[in-house]
Amino acid sequence: MGQESAGTRGPWSGDRVRSIVYAGLDSIVTSFSLISSISGGRLSSGDVVVLGLANLVADGIAMGFGDFVSSSTERDMVRKARAVLQQGLRRHIRPQLTDLLHAYQALGMATADATTVVSVLAKYEGILVDEKMSLERGMLPPRQMEAPWKSGLVTFLSFVGFGSAPLLAFGLLLPFAVPPAARFLAACLLAGAALSLLGAAKARLSGQSLPLSVAATLFNGALASASAYTIGSLLSNLLRLE
Repeated sequence: MGQESAGTRGPWSGDRVRSIVYAGLDSIVTSFSLISSISGGRLSSGDVVVLGLANLVADGIAMGFGDFVSSSTERDMVRKARAVLQQGLRRHIRPQLTDLLHAYQALGMATADATTVVSVLAKYEGILVDEKMSLERGMLPPRQMEAPWKSGLVTFLSFVGFGSAPLLAFGLLLPFAVPPAARFLAACLLAGAALSLLGAAKARLSGQSLPLSVAATLFNGALASASAYTIGSLLSNLLRLE
């Protein structure tokens, strides 16, 4: 009844796409802001690559582990809530069925139809518990939730993968005699392309306007990067760094 079956989640379920989008946005802005601050401080391209990769891996591990812990905690809470609800159904089945009947009526279901549905669900305890969890508490059954290790892995890979985009310009051009300004421009273009891709994914996920979502994502990245570049440049001049 209104629940998504475990088999329909697929590799591009809402929770997974959400993790990819937000981890990717965070990593691109973080990585490009670091590049901007280092460039503002006039450090070498090698410094950019080393510090950028170290920062990406460290932050990616932290975010992935944080997602894993958060998902594990959420699933444990759902399991506990389900167990409590199941015990309540076994002890006081009538009031629970009445509450479910009223919930269906509040959704606009006719009394006769709601009574029929509740009568059928009363024969299947597991399905009844899942339905009450979904309808009254907005919780999916634990078996339908994303495995915590998968959530953590997706977050880590998204963070490191998308955050590497701005660093590619410096890493690939490192063996060549390319002016620092050209490398920084290439990093801007790659970061912009990655931000645009994630902005488009965010628009599809949230149902927002595609141009508006892409523009907002690019503005966010540009503002953060400009701030980091300005601070790096000011501190470099203030401390007389070369």
